[in-house]
Amino acid sequence: MSLVELGGYSYPEAHIIVGRLESEGIPAIAFDAGTHMAEGSFRLIPVRVMVDEDDLVPAQRLLKEWLAASLDEQNGTNT
Repeated sequence: MSLVELGGYSYPEAHIIVGRLESEGIPAIAFDAGTHMAEGSFRLIPVRVMVDEDDLVPAQRLLKEWLAASLDEQNGTNT
C-alpha cells in the first residue's frame, strides 16, 4: 500500500471527504489534522486527504461528482 495525496482541505472538509470516500469503499486518511489544530494555525495548514495510489483515480472521480452535484444544488439545476 502506497499512499498518495488526494488534496489539501480545511479540517471539516477533509473529514467529510474521508467519510464519504470510506462510505464508497475507498479507505482514506486525514493527515496533519493534529498539527492543524495543535499549532493554532487553523486555516494555514491544510489537512491532507490520503488514499492508496490504486484508489486515486476513483477517488478523484467521486470528488468531481460530489462537487458537480453540490454546485448543481446551489444553482438549483439538479438533474
